[in-house]
Amino acid sequence: MNAILPLVAAEWTKARTVRSTWWTLFTTAVLCLGLGALLGSQFSGSTSRQRGDIGAAQISFYPLLLGQIALVAFGVLLTSAEYTTGTIRASLAAVPRRGAFLAAKALVAAGVAGVAAVAVGFGTFFVTQWAISENAASLGDPEVLRAVLGGCLHLTMMCVFAMGVAVVLALGILIPLLFLNSQGLASIPAIRSVTQYLPDQAGAAMTRMSSDAMFILGPVDFGPGQAFLIMLAWVATALVGGYVSLRRRDA
Repeated sequence: MNAILPLVAAEWTKARTVRSTWWTLFTTAVLCLGLGALLGSQFSGSTSRQRGDIGAAQISFYPLLLGQIALVAFGVLLTSAEYTTGTIRASLAAVPRRGAFLAAKALVAAGVAGVAAVAVGFGTFFVTQWAISENAASLGDPEVLRAVLGGCLHLTMMCVFAMGVAVVLALGILIPLLFLNSQGLASIPAIRSVTQYLPDQAGAAMTRMSSDAMFILGPVDFGPGQAFLIMLAWVATALVGGYVSLRRRDA
C-alpha cells in the first residue's frame, strides 16, 4: 500500500495540472445542473399522469445521461494526455511496473470522478426537484436516496471504465462506440435485450426504482443490484484490457 501512494500522488499531480481536467468537470456540472433545472421547470406542477408515468425523482437522472459524456472524456484524458505530449515515456520509465502505474491512474480517476459525481448527482437532484416545486420528490421517499447514490456510482464507474478503454482505443473511437451507437441501438426493440447490457445502459439502470412505471431507458430485465454487477464486470474488463495493452505495447 505504501508503495502505491507515491504513484497516486504523482497521478493526482498530473491530473490537476492539466487544464482540460477542470474544464471537463466544470462541463459535467453545468450540463447536469442546467438540464436538471430546465427539465424540472417543464414538469413543474404536473401530476404523475401528466408526466406519462415518469416519476418526479426519475426526472433528475436524465441529465446524468448527458453529463456522463464529459466524465468519460475526463477518464480518457487522464491517459491520452500523456500519449499526446509524449510524457508517457518518462512515466513508464519512472514506473516500470505497468500494473501499479495503471492502478494509480484508476484510483485517481475513481477519486476525482467520485467526488464530482456525488456533487453533481445530489446537486442535480436538488436543483431538479426545486424546479419541479409542487409534487417534487425528496431524498426521504422510498428508494430515492438509493437511486441517487446509484447515479453517483454510475458516473464514477463510467469514468474509470473509459480510462481503461482509453489505454487501448482513442477518444475519437470511444465516444461514438459508447454513446452514439449505444443510444441508437437501444431504441430498436428487436435488439434491446442485448443493448441493455452495454456499459452506459447498465450503469444508468442503477438509478431504476421499482415505483417507476416507466424507466428512462425503456424496459430492462434486471434491477439496480444486477446492474451494478454488470457495470463492475465492464470496469474490471476494461482495466484488465488496459493492463494487457500496457504490457504488450511500448510507449
